[in-house]
Amino acid sequence: MTNHVTSITESGGSTTIVTIECHITQGLPNIIIVGFANRAVDEAKERLRGAFAAASIDFPKKRIAINLAPADVPKESSSFDLGIAAAIMRSAKLTPQIDLSGVMFIGELGLTSEIRPVRGIIGKLLSAQRKGFHTFYIPKANLQQALLVPDITVIALDALSQLYQHLTKTIEQPVQHSGSGTQPKLSAKDNDIDMSDVSGQARAKRVMEIAAAGGHNVLLSGPPGTGKSMLAKALAGILPPMHLTEILEVTHLHSLASNDFEQIVYERPFRSPHHSASDIAIIGGGQQAKPGEISLAHRGVLFMDELPEYFRATIEALRQPLEDKVITIARAKQSIQYPADFMLIATSNPCPCGYYGSDKTCICPPHHISRYQRKLSGPILDRIDLYVEVDNVRHDTLLKTSHNTETSAQMKQRVQAARLVQAKRYSSTSKLNARLTNREIKQTAMLEQSAQDFLNTAAERLKISARAYMRLIKVARTIADLENSETVTIEHISEAIQYRRPQPS
Repeated sequence: MTNHVTSITESGGSTTIVTIECHITQGLPNIIIVGFANRAVDEAKERLRGAFAAASIDFPKKRIAINLAPADVPKESSSFDLGIAAAIMRSAKLTPQIDLSGVMFIGELGLTSEIRPVRGIIGKLLSAQRKGFHTFYIPKANLQQALLVPDITVIALDALSQLYQHLTKTIEQPVQHSGSGTQPKLSAKDNDIDMSDVSGQARAKRVMEIAAAGGHNVLLSGPPGTGKSMLAKALAGILPPMHLTEILEVTHLHSLASNDFEQIVYERPFRSPHHSASDIAIIGGGQQAKPGEISLAHRGVLFMDELPEYFRATIEALRQPLEDKVITIARAKQSIQYPADFMLIATSNPCPCGYYGSDKTCICPPHHISRYQRKLSGPILDRIDLYVEVDNVRHDTLLKTSHNTETSAQMKQRVQAARLVQAKRYSSTSKLNARLTNREIKQTAMLEQSAQDFLNTAAERLKISARAYMRLIKVARTIADLENSETVTIEHISEAIQYRRPQPS
């Protein structure tokens, strides 16, 4: 039999199992909470008294000491309230001493005995499950998210009185549910912009299809009004639906960043932060650490319109997540790591006014053009797989309807087929060509010898870096997958090279 109650704390993506111990002795009525607890935890004293009174449960009129172990780990959440209440009930012998091994309590109490939802429930449940816990007492408002986690039992509670009745066996278990981990069937959702709505731009559409199939980063460059933003937004309509594991990851991150505890994110995220957004808003962190836009775009798209207009520090901060698919935020007190596996779709004008090199007159002085273009450093551009110039469209074609124009649904079918090929090759539904390591590229790229010789010659003449060399192979592998080709040929390499950013003269 255990003589303690268990809960969990989360900080910066890492979790710690917390043992809640309660010691009741004779003395002046008082509650003392120890164990490196912050003010939110310490204020549980008043919530406990109010909740017990509202639920008509006798609160011990004695000295109550609560210890949250391990004592050297900061506790910064109100989610311990339910566990502390259960520990007090057990220590005061208000409930029988049943075996609670493998059982965890998560929830915040209100003064009216209401059990309120907590942030990040999915991450807490998954982490606790990996450490051997199978039954969870949670707030009922967190139930919909909790049911996504497979192979667990969740007991959803509205009020403290339900916890008391459940532990004393005075009621049956009408609030008990089993996490099935099944993905609900969703009705097809129409995207606001279809690829067929974009006039012309066949080359740019091809690039977007390749990007969607392999998870590659894209930079669209061209004068204003050519459809760059429209193409980026239409990309959402050709991305395949998320798998259950991806839904869990994305929903957890969005729960950490918001107060919507019942929201389940089924659609792939499409985040479009404004260029005036702060570094913390995009990267994450802050006084109370939360995921930023790059983590909220996890498993989806981060759209950065007019990339050179963003702060230089913000652009450079994209280096690590674009390479490692995680963001590490180092602070004096702690180091926090959030996932950031997203596709970067960026747009850029050739100059501040946007018309340099086009058929319209550019009014920018040469030094303004140079400074504008230098906002995108070599290391950042080297991490972008696909680059395409988006040219002006003839006005007489804008209102024409062409039956030969491909729709997003048609492109989506090819993208899904290419991703199925990758899932079979890598034995993972979330592993895409753009995420391959150098070792994996050598093992799985399957370049024909003639294609490899052609690539080596082109790399020498174009002075391509080692990183860009490997990224070319990833793009060529995606092009081959779209054509259902087992090997990468010269044609695939040649097309991939066409989408590299031209070297400045």
